[in-house]
Amino acid sequence: MNRDNFLFAIIGLLLGFIFGFMLHGVMSQRDAIRPVGTQAQSLPPNHPAVGNDQGGDPQQVFQQVQTAMKQARENPNDFDAQVTAAKLEYQVQRYDQAVEYLLKANQLRPDNFEVLAMLGEANMDATHYEAAEKWYRAALVKKPDEVPVVDGLCAVLLSKGDAKSAEQQINKLAKIDPTNSDLQQFRDKLAELKSGKK
Repeated sequence: MNRDNFLFAIIGLLLGFIFGFMLHGVMSQRDAIRPVGTQAQSLPPNHPAVGNDQGGDPQQVFQQVQTAMKQARENPNDFDAQVTAAKLEYQVQRYDQAVEYLLKANQLRPDNFEVLAMLGEANMDATHYEAAEKWYRAALVKKPDEVPVVDGLCAVLLSKGDAKSAEQQINKLAKIDPTNSDLQQFRDKLAELKSGKK
């Protein structure tokens, strides 16, 4: 590794740590809607991966991200390279960067359900609720009863304060997955919205 690459890696790590601390506040707001881990518990076996695996050596993950980013940049028309880079960026909680790769993947394959669902998830985690709603709804056009997507859309609509649409999606979620662990929390948040508390 030459000196410039080493300095780039150190700067990247430092920026990553700083960015991570800044995101902590954002994540805390999201946790008020849906605690960490509840979605993973409610995913069906065939749900598309969204890069939530937090295991592994941080340096190894960082190296994987760097390699994937290079591959994606050098091969902008390689759908798999864009998705891989997006998943790794998502894994290290760089949601905006993940969205960039996913948008490129979506340009290459606009009808790919996995990418549509991942765009919803990454935008939600980046607190881009309008974009998240758009992508979740696009995914639901492909698979109307996909539980994780309906679940994510409920969380987004509640975060936006859209009680009417949230109620429709919560009712849909209750119909397709009556034992969903997020239902009670969604209903409580909806009741707060309706009573004007937020």
